[in-house]
Formats: sequence, C-alpha cells, structure tokens
Amino acid sequence: MSGKACRLLLICLIWCATAAAQEPEIPAPGNFSDERIYTVITSRFFDADEENNYYNYERIEKGDPHYRGDFKGLAQKLNYIKNLGFTAICITPPVENRGGFDFMGFNAYDWETFEPRLTSSDFTYADFVRFAHNLGLKVIQTLVVNHCSNFGIRNHYFIPRLPLKFYRGPLKPSWPYIFNFGDYKHEFRMNNDNPCAPEWFKDYRFRDPWGAGPLKDPVTGATFPAPDLHPERFFSTDESDLHPDWFHREGWLASAENMTVARVQRAHLDANSIDLATDNWHIKRFFAKIVNKYIDLGVDGVRLQFARNSDRQDLMHMLELWRQLKPEFYVFADVAPVLDGFGKLTGDEPTELVPWWYTRKTPSPFEPEIGGGSGLAVMDYPLFKTFAANISMGHFSGVGNIIKNDWLYADPNQLVTFFHNFDIGPETGNLTRFSGETWKAACAYNLMWTLRGVPMLLMGEEIEFMKGMPQICVLPTDVLSRTGKAYFGDNLSDANIAQTSAHTLAQHIKRLNQIRAAVPALSRGTMENGNEFVSGISFVRNYNNGESYAVVGLTAFIDQDISVTRVLPGNYTDVVTGESQQVATSSRTLNFSVKANSAGIWVLDGPGKIGTDGEFLR
Repeated sequence: MSGKACRLLLICLIWCATAAAQEPEIPAPGNFSDERIYTVITSRFFDADEENNYYNYERIEKGDPHYRGDFKGLAQKLNYIKNLGFTAICITPPVENRGGFDFMGFNAYDWETFEPRLTSSDFTYADFVRFAHNLGLKVIQTLVVNHCSNFGIRNHYFIPRLPLKFYRGPLKPSWPYIFNFGDYKHEFRMNNDNPCAPEWFKDYRFRDPWGAGPLKDPVTGATFPAPDLHPERFFSTDESDLHPDWFHREGWLASAENMTVARVQRAHLDANSIDLATDNWHIKRFFAKIVNKYIDLGVDGVRLQFARNSDRQDLMHMLELWRQLKPEFYVFADVAPVLDGFGKLTGDEPTELVPWWYTRKTPSPFEPEIGGGSGLAVMDYPLFKTFAANISMGHFSGVGNIIKNDWLYADPNQLVTFFHNFDIGPETGNLTRFSGETWKAACAYNLMWTLRGVPMLLMGEEIEFMKGMPQICVLPTDVLSRTGKAYFGDNLSDANIAQTSAHTLAQHIKRLNQIRAAVPALSRGTMENGNEFVSGISFVRNYNNGESYAVVGLTAFIDQDISVTRVLPGNYTDVVTGESQQVATSSRTLNFSVKANSAGIWVLDGPGKIGTDGEFLR
C-alpha cells in the first residue's frame, strides 16, 4: 500500500473511532443544531428611515452614513432572509454605543438602551424582535461583555475625560462635524450625557455648542480650547482612576502578548475598549440584569463577541445566571484563536484561549473530557482556518484532520461553521471577502451545510457581495464603501431584490437550506465513516441509530465516483438527483457518482429529490 493510501486509511480509521465515541442525543428544547443562521451588520443592511442616519467622525464619505441601515429596514427585508431558507438571524450589538467609528456596535455605552441611530419613532428593537418571531425567525443578539466604550457606562460609571467639543489638535473635523468633534446632531454638541459625570461636565450639556470655553481642566489645570494641548484628556483613559469593581487596571494589550492568557483576558484591547472586570461578581450580576431584559423582549440567544478576552469560568457563571430565567437560552462564543485552534494539544497556543476549551469544564488543558460540558457553543475556527489551504485552492484536503479532533468539544453538532466573519475572510491572511471562483464558494457551502455544526452566513455572501475587497479599513483613506462592510441595501431595493434573490449562489444556498431542513441527520446526526480523497470527501450522518441516516459525497473540480462501505442496508434516494438504489445486507456498500462541484446526499428511506437543479447541485 502506498504511503498516501496509508495516510488516507489512517484518517478514515481515526475519524470512525471518534464518531463511535459520540452518543446520539435528541436535541433538547432550544438546541440550535437544527438552525441555519443569517448574520447581518444592522447599520449596513437596509435603510428604511433616513432620519436616524448618522456619520461617525472617522472615515467620512458623504452620501454613505456609517449608521444607514436600521431595525425598521431589517424588518422590512426579513422575508428575503426567510425565503433563502434561514431560520435564525444574528445581528450586531443593538445597544447604544459611543466612539469615533462605532457603527459595528462593539463599544457599548448603555446596554439598557437600544441604539437610537438604529431606532425609528414608529419602530423599536422590541418591534423588530416581534416581527422576526411572527415570521418564524429566531433572534440572536451579539453581545460584548469584555469591555465598554471609553465614555464609560451611562447611569453607572463615568470615565473622566473632557468634552470633545473643546478639542483643538492635529485631527481636524470634516463635514457634517462643524468646528469640533462634538455630536453634530446634539443641540449643544455633547457626545456624553452620562448622569454619573461631575457637575462641571454636565453643565456643558446645555451650553457652549462650539466649545469656545474657557474650560479649566480639573486634572491638568490647563484651560481649553487650546491648540495641541493634552490630547490624552479627550481620547485616552487614565486607568488609575478606574474602580476595580468595574474594570481591570492592567494596561493595554500589545500584539506580542496575544498568546499570554493573563494579558489577553485582563488588559484593555485598545484606547476605545476599556476592559471590564468580568471576574468580579458585580459585573456578572450587572450582565444578568441586562440579559434578563433581552430575554423578556423575546431574544432567543446571544453571540458572545471577543469571548477569548474573557476567562471561561466568568462566562460560565454568566451563562448560569441567564439560564435561570430561560433554560433554553442559546449562547455561542466567538473565540478567535491565533493558531490552529486546538491549543497545546497540537501547538504552542495556550489551550485557555482556543474554542474547544470554552465548551468544556475540565481544569486540564490535556484532558478535555473531565467534568462535562460548559453549556457554551463556539464558532468553528479550526475548520475556517483550513479554507485558505483547501477550499480556496479548490479541494477538501485537511477537513478530515479537523473532524478527528471533534472529540475535544462537548457537542460538535453545536459548532457554528462559517466562511466569513465580521472582519475576516477565508483566503490567506484572512483580510478580504472571498475572491475565488464561484464554484469554490459553492463547495464551501456544500461542506458547511452537510457537515456537523450549525451553518452561518454573513450578509452578502449569497451574491458574492464586495468580492475580494478588504473586510476592514486599513489605509488612512479607506472608507466603508470600498470594504466588505459597504452598504448592502441597494441590492435589496424593490428594483434589485429579484435579481439578488436569483443569484446563482443565493439559489444554491436556498436549496441547501431546503435539503438540510428535510433531513434531520444533517443537523443532528453523528459523523461516521469518513473518507477524504483528492477531489472530494465522503461521510455518513447518523441520527439516533438510523432514525435519520444520510450518506454524503462532496466533489470539487471533477466528476467523481464514490463508494461508501459499512452503511446501513435499505433503500436510498439521492435528494439532489432523485436517483434511488437498494443496499443489500450482504454488501452494505453504496456506490454513486457526483458531478464536479456538487453533492450526493443519499438518504435512507429518503423523501426523494428536494428542490430544483442549479449550477452546483445537479
């Protein structure tokens, strides 16, 4: 036997042994393994109310306000998402933020108030949640518990600094900001209305809109406005002033410290993100109160952003408090590793900073199965990190090596799989939206929709939106319209939505959603009998000892004949082509052909062909 054949056989044997250790389990109420998630950046999705549009003071492009989409616009286009076959929508944080570039919602100023720049006079966030539920869509709300904005927390904590309207320095305001960086929509140009501020600060909420002064700084004694004087009093934070009940006071995270646990989880991320003391029960109870309000609104779950920057135990404590009110409340964590995502088991990254660790209770980085599951699901970064070397190159090599490590997770079927995240894409360097041929993207979705885990799509992937463009602004002259965060709404206008919905990939994803919905094994089944070859991959999804049973074969660049052995005997139908065949007890082998860039999904006692042939499922 050749060395290559031996390696493939070894992968297959390891994969099968892993699957055999996974006991089938009927999903509990609230188990999201059956869901298909569509993720949106609310401020960039669809604009139904120009009155709440807003320009941040960084990277301004006239005609394209950073806050452009809104809750009302999102609700108006939920039918588009539902018609694609998605069952849940994940939105960026909907709470009020503060910062010079805060349109993503990651710098919360008030977790108890929903963002006015996304809210309409006749349509609130609560209206959006009700609207989604009336359509049968679950709502997952992105939540940041690791840090707050450098403006502090309204009604709870004021971080000392000077009002921006008094700043005079090398940074110059541009339209629609006039003379200063104060809020151009506020009568007196104030960005911070925190009731916890001292009286001298609150006084300027109601006078001196142009920052003419004089304002005497109680810290430095300097008088403002003054050119180039003490810019740190406007944009920086003196952490010695921060109360330890609320904040960590251990400096700012340097890039070289990104694999040092104590620094990653206790240092401030950047000047705009002040690290909360999540190890303090004061903070845990604070977020229990906050999330209980979201639950009362009907929110079905949260996505924890920047989860790697909080200790697992702290998140588990919060989760326990949240589930006291709603036991089926779904939580998944975005734990973005630096390396392959498996920690000390495969490399040098601390295990305490990788995804699988957050799904377990074990105290040992080398003994995952001690102590059971934490109740947290995580995003599947190890699979995502292979895409630069396989999907982007037009094959599936390396997927088997990921699946053989599924035993690390408490429940692999709860993994959230993705091809793009908010700030990253699947190609080398992870800096851009996917730039490759459409068939390669289709292969990625074929894999994500049939492999274990919950598939999640980022808005626009279904039409190759901003293909090959950077996911974030890098150069000083970059603006949102030239990135993956460009405004998506033009594609959803009355004039364009039919064309958008008819896009080859949109129709491809719609059919995959139809198939996954009709075959429980694809969402609930254990992974068995895997095999990986040059142009494709095959595996079995087995739910509850054959209650739902699917044999899957995926191909990349060429047509492929596939043979899967040791399958259950009986009558199989391919839900892609409608073909049928009988597998005898004596052979227990299923032989079938799959066209290039397509899939064969042979279901035991299956429902027949599902959906209409397209370019990539035929």
